[in-house]
Amino acid sequence: MSIPAVMRAVVLDAPGPPEALQVRELPVPEPRTGHVLIRVTASGLNRSELHTRLGLAEGVTFPRVLGIEATGYVAACPGGEFAEGARVVAMMGGMGRVFDGGYAEYTNVPVAQVTEVRTDLDDAVLGAIPEMLQTAYGSLTVGLDAQPGETLLIRGGTSSIGLATAVLAKQRGMRVLSTTRDLARSDLLTGVGVDHVVLDDGAVAPRVRAILPEGVDRALELVGTPTLPDTLAAVRVHGVACVSGMLSNVWTIPDFYPIAYLPRGVRLAGYGGDASDLPADVLQRFCDDVAAGRATVPRGRTFRLDEIAEAHRLMEDGHAGGKLVVVP
Repeated sequence: MSIPAVMRAVVLDAPGPPEALQVRELPVPEPRTGHVLIRVTASGLNRSELHTRLGLAEGVTFPRVLGIEATGYVAACPGGEFAEGARVVAMMGGMGRVFDGGYAEYTNVPVAQVTEVRTDLDDAVLGAIPEMLQTAYGSLTVGLDAQPGETLLIRGGTSSIGLATAVLAKQRGMRVLSTTRDLARSDLLTGVGVDHVVLDDGAVAPRVRAILPEGVDRALELVGTPTLPDTLAAVRVHGVACVSGMLSNVWTIPDFYPIAYLPRGVRLAGYGGDASDLPADVLQRFCDDVAAGRATVPRGRTFRLDEIAEAHRLMEDGHAGGKLVVVP
């Protein structure tokens, strides 16, 4: 594969508004042993990158090419772990924070963050999957230990992670309740199999218990700490709530006193995973299911690199309607 000397990439010099994201020409990263140079065909947008742009993320050095995930083709792999031309996905492990990420035409990623996938899915469709699937799958398995036949509440249901979690939960045979702040978006939820749409006006627990008086078995908190007490109040005794997202951009609980904060007998977990939490066979099976029409990818709009500021505005406003993707 012919590798050019320069590439286009989105650079953030310091935290700021969407317009702080600037498209520039940079040298293509030098391939080196232990890494995979990927020719990027699509990158999903994530709240993590919004947090970085807003100055809320830790461990970031600037200037930085953002993007905690990417999909594309192997341009070079000096260690031989992947064949040149193989179709791969990459995510996490410091992408877009510690080292330059996926908002570019090329990205150089540690081998451990890369997974090969054999699929003919469209670039934008595949680009929407990796981090969304990893977080949804990891939340259900590691964070919640969700089992078939159980009930699941998804707080932040119209987010891309919320929609993907609903898809996976229905595949597991779970009964899914999912929240939205706007009932006009109910079709977005029922379209991915949600059984009960719950209006989120700040008091979700009473509505959940009107459907399930004992409470839900499992609850996934994607909005964050401001809504967590209400989410916990919707969970049955010995049920589990897992915090996996911060759509509210609020991360901490001041003066946390567990005995007073947690409802009696309700368990609280957290999930923040890595590429290793998404097994290659799970990724491959999901891509195969999408190709065969057995699963859906909750997608929003696709943008070009030059439209990255518009994409970030849409993500920040909370009106994505599914996973946003940027393509070079």
